[in-house]
Amino acid sequence: MSEHTPSIADLRKSYERAELNEDASHADPLLQFDQWLKEAITAQVPEPNAMTVATVGSNLRPSTRVVLIKGFDADGIVWFTNYASRKGQELAGNPYAALQFHWVELERVVRIEGLVEKVSDEESDAYFHSRPLDSRIGAWASPQSEVISGRGVLLANAAKFGAKFLLQPPRPPHWGGYRLKPDNWQFWQGRKSRLHDRLRYTQQADGLWLRERLAP
Repeated sequence: MSEHTPSIADLRKSYERAELNEDASHADPLLQFDQWLKEAITAQVPEPNAMTVATVGSNLRPSTRVVLIKGFDADGIVWFTNYASRKGQELAGNPYAALQFHWVELERVVRIEGLVEKVSDEESDAYFHSRPLDSRIGAWASPQSEVISGRGVLLANAAKFGAKFLLQPPRPPHWGGYRLKPDNWQFWQGRKSRLHDRLRYTQQADGLWLRERLAP
């Protein structure tokens, strides 16, 4: 390491942009998430729709990857991917997952946990056919998470499936959507002196949400 390169242990930032308190936050975590996501979009933070998905395999090793949220409502958080990928295989064995949004510029983090299920074929079909043509061909061309000999494999597959399907590729049977049904949310707002704001929402047996403040 260069003598002019600062140690990562010495990197510091003071979080002073906003606050999160019980009185000003929504009683329903979905409404709080909707507000924060809209604020992230309005603030034009880079890729406000990017979220980390964490799953656990049969060997009990966790793994993470970044995907894009494609919808959310009272039923849950939706994204689309290859069902045969590592995350798809892990979700088939253990259907619980965790999501995380990190909007650095706003000094905010949202963590979401819950049960994951596949969306309906109709919902997957509708989203698939709304995608650009090259993305639809790409869903056929990429054997996601499998070892390949080089990029040429992807290009050859794209050419093959492009010639086969022309402008109307159908949705691959191995590709579609997942919906995480939250039972636990956490909202983190950076604050000065590391005394951050952290609210947790836990779903109760009656379906209502218990809102609690956690020490940062």
